[in-house]
Amino acid sequence: MKNIFCIGELLIDFVAEKQGKDLSKANEFSKKAGGAPANVACAISKLGGKGIFVGCVGDDPFGIFLLDVLKDSDVDISLVQKSEVFTTLAFVSNDEDGERDFVFSRGADRELKYDSSIKKKFKDNMVHFGAATALLGGNLEDAYNRYFFDALTQNAFISFDPNYRVDLWKGKEAIFIKKSMAFIQKSNLCKFSLDEALLISKMDTLEKACEYLHNIGVPIIVITLGGEGTYISTATFKTTVKSIKVDPVDTTGAGDAFIGCLLKQISGLDNWENLHEDPETLKDMVALANKAGAITTTKFGAINALPTQNQLVS
Repeated sequence: MKNIFCIGELLIDFVAEKQGKDLSKANEFSKKAGGAPANVACAISKLGGKGIFVGCVGDDPFGIFLLDVLKDSDVDISLVQKSEVFTTLAFVSNDEDGERDFVFSRGADRELKYDSSIKKKFKDNMVHFGAATALLGGNLEDAYNRYFFDALTQNAFISFDPNYRVDLWKGKEAIFIKKSMAFIQKSNLCKFSLDEALLISKMDTLEKACEYLHNIGVPIIVITLGGEGTYISTATFKTTVKSIKVDPVDTTGAGDAFIGCLLKQISGLDNWENLHEDPETLKDMVALANKAGAITTTKFGAINALPTQNQLVS
């Protein structure tokens, strides 16, 4: 089983409770661990995979809390850095359908510094790039880009999730698209929401978006469609894999659970180079990943809601 390195932010989600989606009306919050790459690392490790988190937290009580949560999920945190800058915070509100409103207060996640010693650890392993904040400049973006180059040179399986957040990129969508393209062109697998696929491709249908994204280089595309399941697209086949029915209370982390479960399964393959030509294996993997994402929506928070292997197969 291959190691899976997840690079980017680890932060506190303060989840508003006892009210709707409007954060301006929130009075009560619960502290939860979050951050897309950390969620993915936890999803992988809770399912028995080898998730390794690469990121930065503040040297403060919130940073200690976050690292404890990752350790409890069996994530390898040996490559985590600490900063004097305060731990990054996100304030999250959910409506009755589990949809979210976000406000970020950025801190230590952007302080991640490139570590050249990690390059050799990538060799013939897997690297996931799925940080919502990684393309916003500073040390984190520099490290993110350099680790991406390292992954390319070390024959790593590369996964990319753009994790577009409207509040972070309002008025700067063209910059976001341009920066995302560099990753999409060279990744083995890209995971998008439908809105992300249409935004980045500038197309008006799912099918046209996939055609465009394949043409620029990515061999395997998975587009999550919420309760409808996931659309898989390769050069040779396209299909929608249905998801299980649940009553969602919080969609935070559902996409991370999905991609974490999918990557964990890929990490166990003897040969991933021909996965894009194996529709039955891909469909089976996505079906299980759909289940992981659906289960995650039935609890509040992200990491604490991620399923274990026993929950997934029951």
